[in-house]
Amino acid sequence: MKRSIRAVMTGSGTRAGQEIVPPRPAFRGRYSAVVSTNFVDLAGINREILRRLKVKPSLDWLLIFVPLAIILRFWPGSISPTALFVCSALGIIPVAGWIGRATEALAARVGEGLGGLLNATFGNAAELIIAGIALAKGLTNVVKASITGSIIGNVLLVLGLSILFGGVRYKEQYFNRAGARTSVVSLSLAAIGLIIPTVFHLTAYSSPAGWSALVEQKLSVGIAVILFLTYFCVLGFSLGTHKYFFQCGEEHVEETAREWSSGKAVTILLIATSFVALLSEFLVGTIENVRHSLGLTEVFIGVIVVAIVGNAAEHSTAILMAMKNKMNLSVGIAIGSSLQIALFVAPVLIFLSYLLGRRMDLEFSLPEVCAVVASVYILFQISGDGETNWIEGVQLLSLYAILGILFFYLPEPRH
Repeated sequence: MKRSIRAVMTGSGTRAGQEIVPPRPAFRGRYSAVVSTNFVDLAGINREILRRLKVKPSLDWLLIFVPLAIILRFWPGSISPTALFVCSALGIIPVAGWIGRATEALAARVGEGLGGLLNATFGNAAELIIAGIALAKGLTNVVKASITGSIIGNVLLVLGLSILFGGVRYKEQYFNRAGARTSVVSLSLAAIGLIIPTVFHLTAYSSPAGWSALVEQKLSVGIAVILFLTYFCVLGFSLGTHKYFFQCGEEHVEETAREWSSGKAVTILLIATSFVALLSEFLVGTIENVRHSLGLTEVFIGVIVVAIVGNAAEHSTAILMAMKNKMNLSVGIAIGSSLQIALFVAPVLIFLSYLLGRRMDLEFSLPEVCAVVASVYILFQISGDGETNWIEGVQLLSLYAILGILFFYLPEPRH
């Protein structure tokens, strides 16, 4: 028995001999509803596919430069030092980020005391490795410039970008004023300690007794010891007696800790540290060639390039946290990283220079001293009210741009 067109399309039956009738307008409405529903389902499926295929920007994309740098370094024949310098610098950025994540995961599992010590040791591993290799090659100007560059970079560039991008999304953002002010005061004291050798040099040079390099090195060692001990006092204050001042960003750390076991964190930490050491060797080995080919000074490379490369992973984290309205964590990253550089990294580099036979002091040039003082001063002003808006980010970035222009045109110091 044959079915009519209407019976086939509507699913109803028909009797034998029933004539085939053309579809009525109601048939079109029902069919249209079916087609419309199918289109809606397809649209939903397409949106789900696009959502699953959507790739978020990540620093891990830069991992492609790690094998490129290795190929450029060991490829037989002539290589471009500038290309190797760029690939090494870009490759260090994501690997340093993996060091930070592994350190956070490991620190969250071993407890606050040992965790704080791990963060102090590996939190600035990239900067320490780059500076240590540069120190071994006798590039003391680059090393000292990277110290000041890391301080002003974290205070002006990182915090400036965080406040700007966070302020674009949120009209006003708030952070823990007590904790921030305590960290800024500690940073101010560290900055004073770093500029004292320069003041000593200028004063002793004009005195009848004259200036002595040996005396200045002894002064630098004494200041380094005091800064190093002060850092552990700050750790005890922030992780022990007054940790409630700095309780921010714990969810971010605990999330990483839940995902990674201790074994995985240690393995990633060792592998990432090894790659940073390898890429840092490439980076430092091409500095002289890049200086001559691009016409850059050691101070500019240290203050701007090396400082940005060593801290880029923390930069991105601080900015992302600010865009999620977690300004407490963003401010803590920016100020805390500067504090670690001034109180921990700088003294360790002084001690390391004696072990390597490349004795380094803490005497900086006047432009570097002015840059650090200006950065700490404006940070002290901004952190006083416990709130930020986008114009404050613009102000910090403007000062960083002015200092960048200064170091770009600053000639090489006389030796």
